[in-house]
Amino acid sequence: MKKIQNTLKNYSIILLAAALSACSSVRRHNERSTACIGTEELKEDIDYAYLKLQKMHPQLYWYISKKDLDYKFDSLKQTIDQPLTPLQFYFKLQPVIADIREGHLALRIPRKKFSKKEIKSLEHKKGMFSRFEYYVKDNRLFIVQNKDSINDIKPGTEVLSINHIPVSDYIKKYRALISSDGYNDTFQPYFLKDVFFNFYTAENGFADKAYLETLYNGKKQVYILHRESKSKTDLEKDKEQEKRTPEKKVNDYVAYNDSYNRNFKFLDKDSTTAYLKIQSFSSDYSDRFYKETFEKIKNAGSSYLIIDVRNNYGGSLHEINNLYSYLAPEPYVLIKPSQLTSRITPLKTNYFRKSSPFQYAFKSLAYPTYVFAQTFSTYKKDGKVYYKMKAAKPTKPKKDAFQGKVFVLINGGSFSASSIITAKLKYDKRAVLVGEETGGANDGTVAGFYSYQKLPHSRINFPIGLLLVQPNIDFQNTKRGVSPDVTIKESMQDIIGNKDPQLEWVKKEIAKEKGNR
Repeated sequence: MKKIQNTLKNYSIILLAAALSACSSVRRHNERSTACIGTEELKEDIDYAYLKLQKMHPQLYWYISKKDLDYKFDSLKQTIDQPLTPLQFYFKLQPVIADIREGHLALRIPRKKFSKKEIKSLEHKKGMFSRFEYYVKDNRLFIVQNKDSINDIKPGTEVLSINHIPVSDYIKKYRALISSDGYNDTFQPYFLKDVFFNFYTAENGFADKAYLETLYNGKKQVYILHRESKSKTDLEKDKEQEKRTPEKKVNDYVAYNDSYNRNFKFLDKDSTTAYLKIQSFSSDYSDRFYKETFEKIKNAGSSYLIIDVRNNYGGSLHEINNLYSYLAPEPYVLIKPSQLTSRITPLKTNYFRKSSPFQYAFKSLAYPTYVFAQTFSTYKKDGKVYYKMKAAKPTKPKKDAFQGKVFVLINGGSFSASSIITAKLKYDKRAVLVGEETGGANDGTVAGFYSYQKLPHSRINFPIGLLLVQPNIDFQNTKRGVSPDVTIKESMQDIIGNKDPQLEWVKKEIAKEKGNR
């Protein structure tokens, strides 16, 4: 009994030490985040970031010449003439990183860390800005959805200023932080509307009140937003949403916005047209979802399939390869061999990153196996190093592969994996693309897996993609996104009125084809 008591006592001491260490870590982080860093140390961070890019990024000069990028980094160092906080430094360095025009490449914005008590307090409060949906046009920000009817703010209302600072100033500042792949010009508005308040709260913190100056139908008005406390009913609903039912798993439920990443339905009574909406290629339970979905489509005898990847920022290569196997009429190869800078690059992926003490101990035992597997996952050909990927090998179509006509809906929010699969579908003439140019490049991107670097003095996190992932097509070298076969743009009024001109065009086209038959 005494032995058990001593064990429990020692365990309690370990837990207490861990808790105190966590509190101390939060405090140290927040103290560093507000402290100024010397000019020479900041310049060393700039050199460090560029050196790591040159060593690890497999296609660094895809959209910018080495001469021009050298100049930008050198010019940046010339502007560092006084000490800066990590956040101030971020707003200087990130625009140069964005000029590389590789959409996956970005510094992580320095943020305040919260204690467990603060996190719990925030979890018991509603969002303030996140309860609206937004639309960005040029340097203007509009509210297009107000589900909770907060202050009765009407959809279509323009936000002119927040706490007396013009929104246009923020947009100009934040726009410089965002790049898509290459010279695409559709991605920024979609991404900016989603991350605008991430940048804003990183700069201004989580306040409990904000003043919004707005414009609607020519009339200006000031609203005061409050961070309201959640009711008992709200908290119970949160708990209910977090429960993972079989349906939620297969359709990949997202609790924070009460939606599903994957949705499937038939658009007509006779099941002629199947509609598949994929908001993210998360890969969770995706194999089962596609198996069940295409069984239903086959059993229904559908002639048309609409795949909607608008506002899909990408995700799993495995998932898009699996999806393509339900669309391909014959064996195919989804991507070209994935290039990296050296054979040891896969070992720079921060194997122990974010590991608890227990996980660290377990991973230590497995590390030799990991090194062996990663080492033998690379090969050299024609003087270049490649990483073995399943999607770069021949894949057979599934037995329930769809044989009918495919339409794919795309827009500037279709990025990364969404662009890879749409570029392949277009090249293979397997689908008609409808909408607008994708945010991701037609000829591929750099992602796959990352090396998570930390700048030595500012402590800013800098994940660098290590794999060049390109669809197995003849490249266009346009340095742009995947262009649609039929260009149809969506306006703000379409969104407010719940109209979908892109989907409506496809439905009319299908009706026309059915009528001709």
